[in-house]
Amino acid sequence: MTLEEAQKTVDNWIKTYGVRYFSELTNMAVLTEEVGELARVISRTYGDQSFKPGEKANLADEMADVLWVLICLANQTGTDLTEAFQKNMEKKTARDKERHKNNPKL
Repeated sequence: MTLEEAQKTVDNWIKTYGVRYFSELTNMAVLTEEVGELARVISRTYGDQSFKPGEKANLADEMADVLWVLICLANQTGTDLTEAFQKNMEKKTARDKERHKNNPKL
């Protein structure tokens, strides 16, 4: 699925099942919440914390939740994620094409 297809899929789902988008501010808060849930799984899977009894790690599902809300925000604000991502990659390439290769810490 492309980013464009993902944006259309989310929009169709919202129109079919979701009634309407939450406000942008609400979705920003939801995105923050979802990133926190992703961080919790990562900290317990790869960090020093452990899961409580009965807790499950579902890294892929938490990442998908973050992506879902980010796509909602993109749709609401008229952001073409394909175009934005392409421009962002060009920016990173121009800025960092030698930076990491020349970083003695890496």
